[in-house]
Amino acid sequence: MNPLNIHLSRRSVFGLGAVAASSAALAACAGAGGANTGGQDSGGPLQFWSNHPGSSQDLEQAMIDEWNAANPDIQVELVTGGSDYEELGQKFNAALSGGQLPDIIIASDVTWFNFALNGQTTNLDEYWDQAGIDPDSYVDTLREDYAFSGGHYGVPYARSTCLMYWNTDMLEAAGLPTDRGPETWEEFAEWAPQIREVNGDLPVIVVPDGTSYLDWYFQGMIWALGSQYSEGWEPTFTDPASIEAGEFLQQQVAEGNIEISTDPTVAFGNGNAAALLQSTGVLGGLTETATVPFITTYLPGPGPSCATGGAGVAIPSGIAEERKVNALKFIDFLTNVENTITFTQATGYMPVRKEAMEHPDEIAYLEENPNARTAINQLEENTQPQDYARVFVPAGGDRIGAGLDRITIGQEDVATVFEELQNDTLRTFERDVEPLL
Repeated sequence: MNPLNIHLSRRSVFGLGAVAASSAALAACAGAGGANTGGQDSGGPLQFWSNHPGSSQDLEQAMIDEWNAANPDIQVELVTGGSDYEELGQKFNAALSGGQLPDIIIASDVTWFNFALNGQTTNLDEYWDQAGIDPDSYVDTLREDYAFSGGHYGVPYARSTCLMYWNTDMLEAAGLPTDRGPETWEEFAEWAPQIREVNGDLPVIVVPDGTSYLDWYFQGMIWALGSQYSEGWEPTFTDPASIEAGEFLQQQVAEGNIEISTDPTVAFGNGNAAALLQSTGVLGGLTETATVPFITTYLPGPGPSCATGGAGVAIPSGIAEERKVNALKFIDFLTNVENTITFTQATGYMPVRKEAMEHPDEIAYLEENPNARTAINQLEENTQPQDYARVFVPAGGDRIGAGLDRITIGQEDVATVFEELQNDTLRTFERDVEPLL
């Protein structure tokens, strides 16, 4: 039984961020005392706090300028809330502790739930009609990722999946298929020696480190290798299959097949690796800057072996009622068919409105850019809900990412590190989540 009444049949679309430990502690404190209910008065522009996913600040500002020109009575101001999801979450928690609240925030896969659980964001089901929004116009799997306790606490915005990017020149030189990636991680291990024969000392694949969501990417690997981070609320890091998956990752790093990198996208784009494991959110930039030809592919299976991710937008619960309605009206505009097409084509994220997929502009774009279609197809064919230990337990992503850095970069004993993850995860759940269920 699901004690939270979370919609568990949906496909999860989380993954690009994690709440820092200090942020989690603030969230728990705010939950105990309730969110800042002072809010803003009815005057002044709506503040949209964003970290500009996919380097989208100029694009976001252009959409806001268009909105402001058409809505002189409901102006919106773009505020940089941080360089990533973590910083934005920390800034929002600081506002909850006594600062002035924003009207709209970016809520990532690992922040939206704790905000909702602690009563800090608004149940949007109470405002759809007032804002004139049909929630069914959103892609069902994306919309339902914000379902909690009979309501919805976010709207999909910058949504992604993990992808593999393959340098087709290197695949061809190695005598491997140039129209697909490895179907399993075992096949990846078979491909690796052939690729390294032609690319010398270069790694086969580069992957972000634990500070940049290695925990998100490894989640697909641990699924494909027969385990998971948790089963419901019960962490499973110490299960034999989990330890074997960690040892497989560690071995691939030790052999030079996988390189944990602080800047993997640039390395791949410059031809310094045969493959890249990254978000769809880098596709737009990589298409413009890469000096090598590449294809995008599903993550190795057996599937489902991919976690979706990215972020949505949410409305704080402590602002005035009128501002909540106006904020939702702006969110409707921000994510409408035309804007989701423009936003996703520029960044690589996935369209969030159903009608967008049938729009002539999107159809033509996908025909000309098959790499962009991979994420859309994978959403339906190769994804599943993320593990609670990562997205619902506070600081889960940070905790797992740090542990994965220890077993890859540090080559520490996997069983020892995973036992610490097991204990820390369970302790955090019992302290910060269980009392609120």
